[in-house]
Amino acid sequence: HHVTVICSHHILQCCANNQNFEIKSVAAQQNVTLTCPVETEDRASLKWIRIISGHQPEFLGKTVDFDSGEVHQTSRYTIKKEPGTIILHINQTQISDTGLYYCILTAVWTDMIFLKGIFLEVKGAQSSISGVVQAPPSEALRPGESVSLQCSVLSDSEKKTCSEDYRVHWFRAGSHQSHPAFIYTDGGRAECGNSSQKCFYSFSKEVGVSDAATYYCAVAACGEVMFGNGARLDIKGKTRLFLFLNQCVTVSVVLIWTIKKKNCNNSKTAFL
Repeated sequence: HHVTVICSHHILQCCANNQNFEIKSVAAQQNVTLTCPVETEDRASLKWIRIISGHQPEFLGKTVDFDSGEVHQTSRYTIKKEPGTIILHINQTQISDTGLYYCILTAVWTDMIFLKGIFLEVKGAQSSISGVVQAPPSEALRPGESVSLQCSVLSDSEKKTCSEDYRVHWFRAGSHQSHPAFIYTDGGRAECGNSSQKCFYSFSKEVGVSDAATYYCAVAACGEVMFGNGARLDIKGKTRLFLFLNQCVTVSVVLIWTIKKKNCNNSKTAFL
């Protein structure tokens, strides 16, 4: 197969070996070594380039002679030759290192052979959180009663690639609110029992009439935030109490209006 590559305004005819392609994944901040087999022993230049989506091909470095012991090194990249292999070592990978890497052999500038292509995927740090589950109280509560809302955090330790502790935040979404409002942060006090794969975080309070709402817990770790499904808290007697308060307000307004009207009439009589 032949591939046309445009580089420095020159069109180069290159020979590509499509049988030599690899996909490699690594976690961010880890070191990685990419290897490329080289069978020739001729005096040739061996290069590594990188192609990132949306960017021009980037030249990473080269070795001038396959037989030499030369090492090309920058702050994060090291290119060197070993018997039958050219190596690209990347120190402390970053998310931006994700891309397609090619090692190329060139005898002269008009003859380039793509020896191997490697797609490198650098993954960000992952927490072990696999799910956040909430259950509402079994029944509606009366004003003055206490409630403990629970947030169950499910985890898978094999997924975890960072050591950050969980932080649980609680939010409240009332019927009159356009978005949930923050109310509390749990500093990491959890009940895990015999299994660390399921831990419980609790939020307790004494409820009032205005506390009827949906409560959400959100677990933050390793730069990720996962919300629970929400737990609805209902208050008994809320409608009757609101109706009573509304009646009280109505009666008060009527009394104030009656008193003002009576005082106004008395003032008119005294004037006459």
